[in-house]
Amino acid sequence: MPTASADRAVHVLQALLAAGVRDVVLAPGSRSAPFALALYAADAAGDLRLHVRLDERTAGFLALGLCIGSRAPVAVVTTSGTAVGNLLPAVMEAHHAGRRLIVVSADRPASLRGTGANQTTWQDGIFGTFAPTADLAVEAPGSAVVEAVRVAAAGVGPTHLNVQFDAPLVPEPGMPWWPGPLDPSVLQVADGPTSGDDGPAALPVTLAAGPRTVILAGDDAGPAARVLAEAAGVPLLAEPTSGSRAGDHAIRTYRLLLATALGGAIERVVVVGHPTLSRPVTALLSRTDIDLYAVRTRTGVATDPARRAVVLDAPPVIARRVDDDGWLTAWRDADAALSARVDALVAGLPDLHALHVATEVSAALGPGQSLVVGSSNPIRDLDLMLVPYRPRERRLVVANRGLAGIDGTISTAVGVDLGRAGAPRTLAVLGDLTFLHDSTGLLVGPDEPRPDLTLVVVNDDGGSIFALLEQGGPDYAEAFERVFATPVHADLEALAAASHTAYRRVESRRALREVLAAPAHGPLVVEARVSRADRRATAAALTALAADLAPSWPPASGGMP
Repeated sequence: MPTASADRAVHVLQALLAAGVRDVVLAPGSRSAPFALALYAADAAGDLRLHVRLDERTAGFLALGLCIGSRAPVAVVTTSGTAVGNLLPAVMEAHHAGRRLIVVSADRPASLRGTGANQTTWQDGIFGTFAPTADLAVEAPGSAVVEAVRVAAAGVGPTHLNVQFDAPLVPEPGMPWWPGPLDPSVLQVADGPTSGDDGPAALPVTLAAGPRTVILAGDDAGPAARVLAEAAGVPLLAEPTSGSRAGDHAIRTYRLLLATALGGAIERVVVVGHPTLSRPVTALLSRTDIDLYAVRTRTGVATDPARRAVVLDAPPVIARRVDDDGWLTAWRDADAALSARVDALVAGLPDLHALHVATEVSAALGPGQSLVVGSSNPIRDLDLMLVPYRPRERRLVVANRGLAGIDGTISTAVGVDLGRAGAPRTLAVLGDLTFLHDSTGLLVGPDEPRPDLTLVVVNDDGGSIFALLEQGGPDYAEAFERVFATPVHADLEALAAASHTAYRRVESRRALREVLAAPAHGPLVVEARVSRADRRATAAALTALAADLAPSWPPASGGMP
């Protein structure tokens, strides 16, 4: 007959399926054996898709990428002990980005906590404020399991199901491992808590047309920011991962223009999404002479680092601006002129340069395709070089910008690709340190779903982003290479070979363009060798391009009526 632990594992998985989970990532272990056998059988039956990974941190970020690609809740299953702790980076990112990641950890009975029992620790509440825990005791009734799963799948952000198992862990020989899914109605628990307010939705705030306004679209802002800018007739300053960088209101070179007279003339900013990429944007949000409105993200947090914004629950309505003083026209004209200057400077850089890579990758991204961008320099290079797309072409440009860490990027990209069933081949661009940080993400077993993914690695042998910060100045040059740049001279081709991943090395823009245009199947690592010697000088040259571009602006027209 089935054991109690095997029954509990099946019950949890059935409830997850009924809640809409279709992808489950598993890292192997002993205490999680009841889950492993049930997942194997459920995958074989076609009831869910199983992904097995050796490393829990990789597994967590793979599940995070699947959340992004599928826009559905995804579960990651681990054994007990340090295995659970290794999920913390992915849980932190999911918390700040509002991703529905469901951690399912196997545990020993609570009676063993604090006794020194092997691989036993306090897993209940291990993620602190980042994810609430439902600690399911061995004797917990089935209704408690159903309710815990329902709440986990319906919420915003990550949740944690800690499932206690007592021996024996596996079904008796000959017993079925998976009886099949349940009817989804099992999750319709009577008198259960609701996920939101049952009252009427609040009406959006209406803002007058008067002040010179820009819409600042950060990560995951979505099309709403573009629609808002177009309806109001104002410039759109959209980061690459905003989902808003499209249409003729989007200003490609906004980061450089913020330092000009145009940036100084801004009187009102409406923030949608989570902007984090540049210091000019941070400086804009900290100004005391502007009217600042910030719209809450899906996590309920509005980006307002200076704590001075009027926080809104939804994008406002802005009365249509009559462009009689040329506000939008001035931004468009300056952007066109500065874009030409930037392109000319980049064209003259030694081949191959990191900015060439950003240009070629953004040009290769077609409608319906996904691009995953590593934090650090690649996303900032893309921010400068990405020409706004036409609206409704549904390119998906994503990055882990909740906390903007470099960890887990390969696994996230794999998950995004596998989560977007039927979508074209996924592209990713990342630095060499980001690649090395998650190289285990390339280790995929022969029976696992394999992504169609091209990983373009901008290899400058170190952390070149630090060259653009204070520590990259001459006063700190003695320590820079060892404690900031951290070159390790890694052999990326050998790493790719170790995981049986196809590999190409490119040393020119043309070669990169040809590789990106060629058909490919499965994962492919494209190493683009570049230098970081000129990063600081190139950044200064780019900033100087805008210095004499924007004309002095007329005196401020006054605050809000």
